[in-house]
Amino acid sequence: MSLFLKPFLFLYDSTLSLLLLLFNGWSLEDSAAAHERLEADNNAAESEWMQIQYLWRKTRSLVLLPVFKGLVIMCLVLSIIVFFESFYMNIVILFGKLLRRKPEKLYKWEAMQEDVEAGSENYPKVLVQIPMYNEKEVFQISIAAVCSLLWPSSRLVIQVVDDSTDPVVREGVDIEIAKWQSQGINIRCERRDNRNGYKAGAMKEALTHNYVKQCDFVAVFDADFQPDPDYLARTIPFLVHNPDVALVQARWIFVNANKCLMTRMQEMSLNYHFKVEQESGFTRHAFFGFNGTAGVWRISAMDAAEGWKSRTTVEDMDLAVRVGLHGWKFVYLNDLTVRNELPSKFKAYRFQQHRWSCGPANLFRKMTMEIIYNKRVSIWKKFYVIYSFFFVRKVAVHFLTFFFYCIIVPTSVFFPEIHIPLWSTIYVPSMISIFHTMATPRSFYLVIIWILFENVMAMHRTKGTWIGLLEGGRVNEWVVTEKLGDALKNKLLSKVVQKKSYYERVNSKEVMVGIYILGCALYGVINGHTWLHFYLFLQATAFFVSGFGYIGT
Repeated sequence: MSLFLKPFLFLYDSTLSLLLLLFNGWSLEDSAAAHERLEADNNAAESEWMQIQYLWRKTRSLVLLPVFKGLVIMCLVLSIIVFFESFYMNIVILFGKLLRRKPEKLYKWEAMQEDVEAGSENYPKVLVQIPMYNEKEVFQISIAAVCSLLWPSSRLVIQVVDDSTDPVVREGVDIEIAKWQSQGINIRCERRDNRNGYKAGAMKEALTHNYVKQCDFVAVFDADFQPDPDYLARTIPFLVHNPDVALVQARWIFVNANKCLMTRMQEMSLNYHFKVEQESGFTRHAFFGFNGTAGVWRISAMDAAEGWKSRTTVEDMDLAVRVGLHGWKFVYLNDLTVRNELPSKFKAYRFQQHRWSCGPANLFRKMTMEIIYNKRVSIWKKFYVIYSFFFVRKVAVHFLTFFFYCIIVPTSVFFPEIHIPLWSTIYVPSMISIFHTMATPRSFYLVIIWILFENVMAMHRTKGTWIGLLEGGRVNEWVVTEKLGDALKNKLLSKVVQKKSYYERVNSKEVMVGIYILGCALYGVINGHTWLHFYLFLQATAFFVSGFGYIGT
């Protein structure tokens, strides 16, 4: 630091000398006095600088080092927790496959058949809901898919729950519904004059109509979801033959996974969620979080848990937890898939991830005590919901991913006294990454890019998690994820998405974090950190690519 200050001290001395010459003239006596005063000022400045250095060393050793060491220890503990959680779930999946614990073996399942005398009257009456809001590009796809479901027409009611405010979209929905009604499909549209409670409020109000009271089950499909015709035939028997089952959930697959690198990264993350997190929860506890769509509910189970609530932005998870606390069981069908669309625009994906991280954290805050005092389920299941389902997967993993790998590890170049063990920076994240990529074998070669991208998105997830836990200003923000539908296939993106200017594409948060990590990398190179700066340069590049908008469609 003293070498760094010498140029500034030289400029300081020269400036003072010049000012003294200007104001005191060229007298030799005045110059000598000025020189003495200058010497005294320099000595005083050096003394002050030595005091500043002393205070900095004391502050660093007594405050910064202990605080940083404590943060490192906390992150190491979280690394162990997240690793063992991931390891446990994969072991459950492995044993489930070895023992062939398929849903059809765990629960009674028989295909529905028409009665010789009663005909199709022995089929339960099913309501299918399609909630939508200004889904201009995809509403025709979802309505057509649902209207093609193989189920007796007299036992099926299709309900388009339309909260759209765009008159063009409303008119288009009405035309589409009229087309299918002319073909004998029992489909109707339900609208309201407000958007209170968003999706949850709309579906709750739609369930109050008299014709719904005749239905036993309700299937939910978001506006971009396309179920296969045999969807109800494969799911409803679980509910009919197992009176303790409240929910049957199918797995998502993605029609635009190959559209761009960002959608490939999303596919890897979501495949892990469905194939590992969801299936392990079903296999071990008969409980998992409802995904908001592609699932069939027993209406009586929903009513017992007070139905839809709009207190958070994850009304689907809220309902699942409340129904689970009433002792109902859930069935997850990994072999039954429903097509849908991934957000291909980075801004849309950021909003989605904010909602998916903020909502669960806020629900965790609201329901922890309710779960603890619940007397209908076992202590083990309560521990699973609080610790594994909420704390580890919805809070700890986001905090660890961003804070440790994007803040603590880069900052460690300034604290060489503190050693971060290799197992936490190489072995544990490598194992967790392998666990994730096993769910999407075709994308294994993208694992490095996936890690860097997940670290970038962890910044938004961590922010959303803190907002949810603290109930910050954006805790109830609901931005509908934009879908592009057939525009993706027909290459009409230029008509759907207006080209942004350069400055509109810049994401300042990503750029600032990228600058900080780059600075740490350069400091590491200068000071001889032999391996860390390679990772830091790559991570900084990922933040810059995202920050300057070169990601997504």
